Amino acid sequence: MAISYKDAGVDWQKGDAFVQKINELVRSTYTDAVETGVGSYAGLYNIGNEQYLASSTDGVGTKLKLAQYIGKHDTIGIDLVAMCANDLICVGATPLFFLDYIVCESLDVDVSVAIIEGISQGCRKTGMALIGGETAEHPGCFPENEYDLSGFCVGLVHKGDILKCENIQPGDDLVCLPSSGVHSNGFSLLRKLISMEEKELIEQCLTPTRLYVDPFLKVRRKAEIKGMAHVTGSAFNKIIRLNKNLGFEFTELPTEPVIFDELAKRSGLSAAELYSTFNMGVGMVIVTSEGESLVNAFADIGEKAVLAGKVTDRKGVVEMKTSRGDFELKPEV
Repeated sequence: MAISYKDAGVDWQKGDAFVQKINELVRSTYTDAVETGVGSYAGLYNIGNEQYLASSTDGVGTKLKLAQYIGKHDTIGIDLVAMCANDLICVGATPLFFLDYIVCESLDVDVSVAIIEGISQGCRKTGMALIGGETAEHPGCFPENEYDLSGFCVGLVHKGDILKCENIQPGDDLVCLPSSGVHSNGFSLLRKLISMEEKELIEQCLTPTRLYVDPFLKVRRKAEIKGMAHVTGSAFNKIIRLNKNLGFEFTELPTEPVIFDELAKRSGLSAAELYSTFNMGVGMVIVTSEGESLVNAFADIGEKAVLAGKVTDRKGVVEMKTSRGDFELKPEV
């Protein structure tokens, strides 16, 4: 019997509905300086002289449970930085600085230091300064030896470099950058598919989320980039964020890390459900009018990008032609 992400307790459609319901409340706080806010990968705030601050916040979800179970705390901070910084570049921004929030039942100094080691490593790899944070003890609120994390990052982007996606049109190319593994979403389901005795498999699942900041900054002037989508929660359904009036057809994708074959077998999910839950080997989708040039630019810096498909005129439809079958995703737009 198949088990879905919703069966595991996560309903991404409910989450999207929540965002829609709070939209009016959030927008009531906006000033004229707000360029983009709720619903975007990152918020944009006009600071004058055609410069915008970009901001993003995120966590790493229940991936923390596996890290805590096997006592591996030195890479989860990389995930935290990646979840925030990868969103930031989706609006074209260069990350500047990062802040963290750690909350726990009772402070374990060694564990907290290990977490900060990972956060610091992620910040160095993305060129960000770790300029602040908060560590809070909440007695009676967490099981022993458990904690939660949040991250916040701020970047800068010139008006002419903002990726607003209005210029995306049918016929544009889709270029995919591979993931390092599961990254940091889908773990509520994943944890129901593996045994806590499978330590080797757990370590494989804890492979840190890839950081795409450095590759993006190195190629952004090499070919026209119209939009970028970070493949995380709700997976390929999120591609519609790029432009809800268009469609996206994928015909060739990066090779899947072996972990996804195991998750597919154990879950019994259809291809459509798998690609709505996990990244399935794709960490970032880039829209460009110069797909071949962009793929070559990535190759020049040692990145294996894949020319994966095309933008279509099928409004609100993500067409997938994969090794697991062909199907369509039609997220609400």
